[in-house]
Amino acid sequence: MVNVKVREGESIEEAIRRFKRECERNGIMQEIKKREYYKAPSVLKKEKLAEAKRKIRRKMLKDNRWAK
Repeated sequence: MVNVKVREGESIEEAIRRFKRECERNGIMQEIKKREYYKAPSVLKKEKLAEAKRKIRRKMLKDNRWAK
């Protein structure tokens, strides 16, 4: 939970900017976007597997470049 107290002499706009920054730091916006739509467990599993394959492929490409 993000708490932002308006400081003395601080405008509401500045407090809102601080609130948004704190939300970004805590990953709240990412979590909201992630939960915006329901994904079936099978879809989540496929996405996770695809991401793992991409990471392995990138690592192999990176290692091959330096091997030459």
